Amino acid sequence: MGDSNTQEIIENYIVLNQNQIYRLAFSYVHNKDDALDIVQESIYKAMAGKRSLHKSDSVRPWFYKIVVNTALDFLRRKKREAEPDEDILLHGESAADDHYEDIDLKRALDSLPDLYRSIVVLRYFEDLTLEEIAGILNENLSTVKTRLYKSLKLLRVEMSEAE
Repeated sequence: MGDSNTQEIIENYIVLNQNQIYRLAFSYVHNKDDALDIVQESIYKAMAGKRSLHKSDSVRPWFYKIVVNTALDFLRRKKREAEPDEDILLHGESAADDHYEDIDLKRALDSLPDLYRSIVVLRYFEDLTLEEIAGILNENLSTVKTRLYKSLKLLRVEMSEAE
């Protein structure tokens, strides 16, 4: 594919799927401004790396990989910035702050490690195949299947504790 043709394919994909792209970014950060920053950075990375896109039918997993990696990088940066206050954040909550009635699927998902949450979000919210998810996360298929199984098991425990 030529550069201009590739750029046009990417631009069309982004325009037609902007809500899904934003929703995917938001599922990681739960903040409108951060999600928009991730989308913007992902678009920049996609345009800068457009030569790595080889077939037009692979735009979705190719772009999702960029969004997921950008979101994970964002979360890692944010975690590094917050590390000095980590003890305060972890131990500063009292039992009175617990609101079990507020625990829902979103909070249960948030309790999962990033890679596990990524698999659940991509599989059940973005309806990607396990093969596509493996490609996006640079993992082999059996690893993705194992993590999905463990994620669902962890979610069941989290949700049952909330009842």
